[in-house]
Amino acid sequence: MAVTGGDKKEKQAEGEAEKVMEKELDNDKQLKEMTEVVEAKEKAADDKVSKEFAETAKATERGRPEFKRESREDRFAREAKEKLEAWIPRTELGRAVRAGKVANIDEVLDEGKKIMEPQIVDLLVKNLKTDTLFIGQAKGKFGGGKRRAFRQTQKKTKEGNVLTFGVMAVVGDGHGHVGLGYGRAAETLPAKEKAIRKAKLNITKIQRGCASFDCSCEEEHSIPLTVKGKCGSVRVQLMPAPQGTGLVINDEMKKILKAVGIKDVYSKTAGKVNTTFNTAKALMMALEKIGEVRL
Repeated sequence: MAVTGGDKKEKQAEGEAEKVMEKELDNDKQLKEMTEVVEAKEKAADDKVSKEFAETAKATERGRPEFKRESREDRFAREAKEKLEAWIPRTELGRAVRAGKVANIDEVLDEGKKIMEPQIVDLLVKNLKTDTLFIGQAKGKFGGGKRRAFRQTQKKTKEGNVLTFGVMAVVGDGHGHVGLGYGRAAETLPAKEKAIRKAKLNITKIQRGCASFDCSCEEEHSIPLTVKGKCGSVRVQLMPAPQGTGLVINDEMKKILKAVGIKDVYSKTAGKVNTTFNTAKALMMALEKIGEVRL
């Protein structure tokens, strides 16, 4: 049987079509293999990065310090330190203290300079402690309410009763420096802050010593002589005492003497001593008279 020219052309076309299909299949296969290789490399790189990150996170967790809740006292101390660092003095004395030209509170007190900024005392006096005196009284039956630090007063107006709170604070370092301040405000906390601020502005140096005939030491545990103070109807007399006697005075006045650094003293009081406001002032007047007497 003879093969015509048309059949040959058809066979050639079919052969070329098969070759083109085989070539396309080979290209698809190579592309698929290349894609798998690239994906494998990318997966290996991602696994390596994830492993390194996990190891770093674990190491960081091991070295991270344990979280500790900040107490109230620590928070107040931190806030006070931040305020002191941000303080911009406005007086000549404040600028001198801020610049380090004045490094001792005794230099300021001996020269009679007036302290107008409480930050001066914060910088110059170390280990300054604050306390409040119980000058108020809570409501109770027949006047038997519990004593408290806030003295509440009220004023009658057309709009109603206007409440005011008063606080008396004492500051001292236990080495002869003490200050007493009274603050009033419409709320308790502002009144306390104002009292502490005024106490720092009123800080003074109290001379200590030992003048008791029962004691022959030279330590500054008592006062050097007998002094008296008066405020209103209250009269307070302080007398030197030997070591081991303690503070023979009521509990509220002990706060002032402890702030000064006096450990042993005899006392004698007269008048309405329960009025802590006047008693504290009388005690401060007695202590300040020590420096007025020439020894």
